[in-house]
Amino acid sequence: MKYISFNPIVWLCVLALSLPTAAKQPQIKTPPISVQLWSVKEALKADFHGTLEALANMGFAGVEFAGDFGPYGDNPSALKKTLAKLGLQASSAHIGFDVLTEQKLAHTLLFYKTLGVNTLYVPWDERAWDANRIAQFTEQLSAAHAQARHFDMEIGFHNHEREFEPYKEATFWDYIATHTSNSLPLQLDIGWVHYAQQDVQALIKAYPQRTRSAHIKVVAKNNGLSPILGNNGFQWDEIIQTLIAEGKTQWLVLEQEQYPEQMTPLQSVAASKQGLDKVLARLQN
Repeated sequence: MKYISFNPIVWLCVLALSLPTAAKQPQIKTPPISVQLWSVKEALKADFHGTLEALANMGFAGVEFAGDFGPYGDNPSALKKTLAKLGLQASSAHIGFDVLTEQKLAHTLLFYKTLGVNTLYVPWDERAWDANRIAQFTEQLSAAHAQARHFDMEIGFHNHEREFEPYKEATFWDYIATHTSNSLPLQLDIGWVHYAQQDVQALIKAYPQRTRSAHIKVVAKNNGLSPILGNNGFQWDEIIQTLIAEGKTQWLVLEQEQYPEQMTPLQSVAASKQGLDKVLARLQN
């Protein structure tokens, strides 16, 4: 009979290979970064193409429009091609109810659909914090959203701070969220939520899968904060993780409304973009 010799080193190697390996923690897939063009509105007026190119060079994946289309006001198809050449796309847009009237609605939706935008946000409406008119506001917002869905588009709402004033044992924001369809997107402006001293993560979780876009910024008004992202105590890592998990957020939209002394709007945007990049790098490691 032939015997097989026992080599303990070989057997230990075989045993190690047969044991289950510890599962690696999946990396977080972070949403792409867009920039709200209101952040650089004066630069955009002075040099539309140059400003878009500068933003593309900063590493942005998209831009959010706020009414300025440069020389392309009547040619969304050409604007889409211009963005594509720079490696950009239109993530979304801010619009007013003035372009959502019965006479203008179809033209508005067709323009943005051609540009490649599927989600539009109403960024400001004083009825949204008026106890006597908020019901009218939510009805109009819901009707516009319903019409947009016929075009495979959506119309949602973007907050500032006053929507978080008390109303009916909650806030105006809560009223808007609970009196509109769950399909209506809510663009949460993190800067104004902080400024209103609200719990960002609680708001995201309260209306799951509706924060499909979020404005990433700091509102530095008499609170000693720097308007540059990362130079403050905000828990951006946790906030963005909650946006991804609970809000199903598809775009992080950087917005810069305040600029440190001796920094241009473009320089301020670049600095905040670097701060956001550092946050996302931590989440991906």
